[in-house]
Amino acid sequence: MRAAARIGTVLGTGTLLAACGGGGAGVQSTPTPPATATQAPTPAPAPPPTPAVDYDTPGYRATAGATAMNALAAYQKGATGKGVAVGILDSGIDTQNPLFAGRIAASSADVAGTRGIGDESGHGTAVAFTAAGGRDGTRAQGVAFDATLVVLRADRPGSCGTEGGCAYPLDTVAKGLDTARTAQAQVLNISLASNEAVPAAVKTAIGRATAAGMIVVIAAGNDGESDPSILAQIANDASVARGQVIIAGSVAQGGTISAFSNRAGLSAAHFLTALGEQVEAPDATGERKLWSGTSLAAPQITGAAALLIQAFPNLSGAQVVDLLLRTARDAGTAGTDGIYGRGTLDLTAAFQPVGGMGVAGTGASVSLTANARLSAAMGDAAVRDLRLIALDGYARAYAVELSSTVTRNGPRPLLGTALLGQIDTRTMSDGTRTVALTSRIVQPGEARLRAIVPSDATPQTRRIAAGTMTQAVSPRTMIGVGFASSGEALVAGWTGQAGPAFLTSDPGFGFDRAPQASAALRHALGGIGVSVAMESGRFPAAAAPGMTAPGYDQVAVTIDRRVGRLATSLTASHLDERSTVLGGWFGSALGQPRGTSWFAEAAARWRSDGGWSLGGRWRRGWTQADGGMGGGALASQSWSVEAGKSGLFGGDRFDLRLAQPLRVTGGGLDLRLPMHWDYAGGQVDGWDARRLSLSPTGRELLVEARHAVMLGAGELSTHIFWRRDPGHIAALPPERGVAMKYGLSF
Repeated sequence: MRAAARIGTVLGTGTLLAACGGGGAGVQSTPTPPATATQAPTPAPAPPPTPAVDYDTPGYRATAGATAMNALAAYQKGATGKGVAVGILDSGIDTQNPLFAGRIAASSADVAGTRGIGDESGHGTAVAFTAAGGRDGTRAQGVAFDATLVVLRADRPGSCGTEGGCAYPLDTVAKGLDTARTAQAQVLNISLASNEAVPAAVKTAIGRATAAGMIVVIAAGNDGESDPSILAQIANDASVARGQVIIAGSVAQGGTISAFSNRAGLSAAHFLTALGEQVEAPDATGERKLWSGTSLAAPQITGAAALLIQAFPNLSGAQVVDLLLRTARDAGTAGTDGIYGRGTLDLTAAFQPVGGMGVAGTGASVSLTANARLSAAMGDAAVRDLRLIALDGYARAYAVELSSTVTRNGPRPLLGTALLGQIDTRTMSDGTRTVALTSRIVQPGEARLRAIVPSDATPQTRRIAAGTMTQAVSPRTMIGVGFASSGEALVAGWTGQAGPAFLTSDPGFGFDRAPQASAALRHALGGIGVSVAMESGRFPAAAAPGMTAPGYDQVAVTIDRRVGRLATSLTASHLDERSTVLGGWFGSALGQPRGTSWFAEAAARWRSDGGWSLGGRWRRGWTQADGGMGGGALASQSWSVEAGKSGLFGGDRFDLRLAQPLRVTGGGLDLRLPMHWDYAGGQVDGWDARRLSLSPTGRELLVEARHAVMLGAGELSTHIFWRRDPGHIAALPPERGVAMKYGLSF
């Protein structure tokens, strides 16, 4: 005899059982299928464009399966199943139901006879509606309501009703698979179950279908057993399934596994659950009922697959299946388990980016949290409209707005490291050679301005923090080297530009830098001195957590001249940054530009016999940025003026400094960003130019007053400071404070 399936009745050897149940007049609940009967009835995708349609209707809200998986996440991206061929291998369909009108493919066929595709039992209609029933805006609808239906009627003629249900000969199931394949169905729903050995003809037909790229969704069965039906277990045969067969288990509206549903068991890797209880759908007469069974869970998954296929036409059948399984909402025991398998269908997660993100057209890595870090010189520069197309791990195109992933370093620490622990500077000199070493006590958990208070009982450790050595080679020539010290500082001591010991950070560059090694040379030519300084270091503030601080190299040439008590100098310097622009870091998503800067600086300092001193410095910079997404030019500037007097109240000294740290005065990055992605060609279809202005609206002004007096064997200095627009951020309130420092010389 031919193997067959029957609704509501367990047949003998070689039978298939449909996996759902339903009945009753109107929309009403049905009992759980008996154990002996298994047949019963989101860092947005770029294409397609989001239409101005309200999909969150009362009809959507009435569709328990769609809301459970959050199909709205797909609808709002324009995915409704349109253009996708969904195969339904079942008992036919109610061809008169207007909710299927215009969407039943001409390739639909009665593969078991010549009756046409009309439905006698209602099972096929309910399954087809759940997957792709149309919407009227008020009552339940199908998941992929715009999909095209390839209806494959496979029930044996005369079996529906007369024998308590429909029988499905296995040879017609195999024929239905082949017909779906030739009709180019992209996903096929089989809400049938069998615990008999699967005939070779069916295996071969499934193999041909998956080889053509088709996805096959098979109901797990309604026996409440620990494993899916034998038919569904074909998903475990990699040579046939090719990773494109999903086994559908049923869960209740609360998310717990349905009592009647077969469990994942040994097929957990391919098992996915979806709502299969109390699912509203029409029968063969158009009357709406509530259906329960894995037969209703399967078309939920089938419809979800259709939405993904439309939204992301680049995906293969295996990739769609992998996405649905990978993004499933975890249920039961953490991870893949023997009850829920991979979990429960979740379209919110399936439509969100999965895996690493890369810029379309370049492949450069995109972070959904941090793609740039502006330096203090860029302050509160407005960053907006940085939208681009990025591809996830499945090469799906998403519109990503990077503006929110650009962070700011914020203001430089006002006191720098001046009050961090006990600092000891020792200087040794023999007249021609001078060595200076700076050490500090390191304490666990130290914090700015309170480092002198240990946070625990761990012993203190003194470490060498910086050092310099200078040597007079001849009366006209000096050389010097340093570690953790700048080349500028070496030259400043030789040219008479070294100023008072202010506590606030050096405003020259305006962003934190950490020199690692430096060297300098000065030679006097008559009354003019020529100095060359070289320096290498890093920008620690530009480094994201876990990232190595970007490096830089700097070369400066200084010409200085003394006229009486006036020391003047002109400096030209070249700053070569390895992966930053003026201390700001821009990740690979923005082309990872690097900056090359030239600075011109003029400085003067005058000292009188009466203890007065005046000083000033002006710096102007020009920066060229070059990167994989474009480049740009920036202009920057900083300045400072100082005045001081010794013996103001006897043996004391008073100094005042007014300064503006380096600030970008104009310019930015000119970026070329991908705006559209062509799935058909697999390439960017449109690039747009975007200007990223790096000029802030805030303008920091830093004032520090210092008063020093000798006290005992050392010097006690009091510092009062005030800062407007800290870090060139206009929205920040002014900072002010007082600090005291006591230093000993020995």
